[in-house]
Amino acid sequence: MSSEKIVVCGAGGFIGGHLVSDLLRQGHRNIRAVDIKPFDEWFQRFPEVENLQLDLQGKQACQKALADSAIVYNLAADMGGMGFIENNKALCMLSVLINTHLLMAAREVGVKRYFYASSACVYNADKQKDPNVTALKESDAYPAMPEDGYGWEKLFSERMCRHFREDFGIQTRVARYHNVYGPHGTYEGGREKAPAAICRKVIEAKLSGKHEIEIWGDGHQTRSFMYIDDCLKGTQAILNSDILEPINLGSSEMVTINQLVDIVEEIAGIKLTRRYNLNAPKGVNGRNSDNTLIKQYLGWEPNIPLREGMRKTYEWIYKEMTA
Repeated sequence: MSSEKIVVCGAGGFIGGHLVSDLLRQGHRNIRAVDIKPFDEWFQRFPEVENLQLDLQGKQACQKALADSAIVYNLAADMGGMGFIENNKALCMLSVLINTHLLMAAREVGVKRYFYASSACVYNADKQKDPNVTALKESDAYPAMPEDGYGWEKLFSERMCRHFREDFGIQTRVARYHNVYGPHGTYEGGREKAPAAICRKVIEAKLSGKHEIEIWGDGHQTRSFMYIDDCLKGTQAILNSDILEPINLGSSEMVTINQLVDIVEEIAGIKLTRRYNLNAPKGVNGRNSDNTLIKQYLGWEPNIPLREGMRKTYEWIYKEMTA
């Protein structure tokens, strides 16, 4: 393993915690994990790495985080599921400070590789009005009309990465994540995403004996969901690749929200009465990942079946809720 220092920003979060775990599994030891949350709120924390609690919206914090580093994964953002994104647009926009100050610090210390976690929320909303959506190609981000707040911040930060590469030579790489899910993440409190939220609601119904579930929207909206193991593999492959432009990192297995509920009900061995909350945040009507480019560049695409990933996610959340 290389002895160069790897910094994972947002390491107390869902994806960041899994990434630190995977790097350790591979044999990396010179790792610095950084997050704004108190250590007891990190989803996963490993004593064998350097753990720092820092607010990366500040420039000095970013300088401290990246001191002597060679590889940077920027997964840090103030974000959550659609309920959080739609109701906290200003907070989502402020994450632009994180990427801006990290890029400035990366330039100062001569970082060799810099990964930025963008999102499918950058895509033009006009292309996502129909549940039977045509899978989104990377070029569909322009002309720009992204998710308000969160999507605009991600799109702007993508451009920052591009221009820091072009003007200052930092080898930036950008992936547009499509709905990452799995164990060791948020499943309650308002920041959880659809797979975890549905698992929690089904488990609550099963444990309480009240066999009904509230679904946000009409249940016909379509999405693809990528299991965390595929996300980790793709993230590291993209960082080490020659892919200069932002690229999709997501599953192409599209389902409706109703079908996602079907899967979780089957895992739980239960059937529920469905109540549709048409006033709740539901996001775009349709979104799926076109994986033509990632298959062209890497000869691979996220391929863990949704049913398999949801079973593992359900089992972890069930253990947490019944502990």
